[in-house]
Amino acid sequence: MKKIICIALAAVMALSLAACGGSNSLSGKVATDGSTSMEKVIGALKETFEGENTGVEVTYNPTGSSSGIKAVQEGRCDIGLSSRALKAEEKEQGLVGTVLAYDGIAVIVNPENTVEDLTVEQIASIYKGEITNWSEVGGIDAGIVLIGREAGSGTRGGFEEIVGVEDLCQYRQELTSTGDVITAVSQNPGAIGYASLASVKDTVKAIKVGGVAPSEETVKDETYAIQRPFVLVTKEGTALTETAQAFFDFITSEAAREVISAAGVVPAN
Repeated sequence: MKKIICIALAAVMALSLAACGGSNSLSGKVATDGSTSMEKVIGALKETFEGENTGVEVTYNPTGSSSGIKAVQEGRCDIGLSSRALKAEEKEQGLVGTVLAYDGIAVIVNPENTVEDLTVEQIASIYKGEITNWSEVGGIDAGIVLIGREAGSGTRGGFEEIVGVEDLCQYRQELTSTGDVITAVSQNPGAIGYASLASVKDTVKAIKVGGVAPSEETVKDETYAIQRPFVLVTKEGTALTETAQAFFDFITSEAAREVISAAGVVPAN
């Protein structure tokens, strides 16, 4: 009798587990690769998706936009992450860009800096090395230290294109991640840098550009001048796995809007 009862209980438990797992039938890994600026929003979307699909693991490799695009092209990841629009030549190679969200690029200075507002033209002159002292833009008499991202960075590409300083910047330091830029500016009273609005911490000060502070609202209404897209990159003619497709569909859906907004960027949908 005991044996029969044990078998019956085991059967009931198996049925219960099957019922509980019925809505979590997805399993496997989804590999994403690319923009370091997208870490916060992808991390939030990954956490939400994994929470609803317990058999899934979404990985994120923060290599920079150009590297992420190349990883898709070479088949080394499912979804590439780029904080710039795809170039014409990349589209010609069969790559497809889907805008996930829009992000402001904050111009950041050390909290000790008294400068609160710069025009796009002043920022351009600073990065081209034409303005070299903070006193020239209303600050104290101190040299300006130019901090930026490495060549190939989506944040750098977006910043330089919008401000009109492509291939003209006189960087003191070119760093390989958004976090490194923020750290460098926080440690140098004379520094200026740029970083994804979603990544800015209170260790630095985001200044106004043309009288407009960077925020989700000013990015959404397009009054903040320095902003760029966050792009999901896939390859035309190459189908995603079922799990990767489910992740892609979720993060581009109406259901993900709240998660994207909470990460500090403006949903594209």
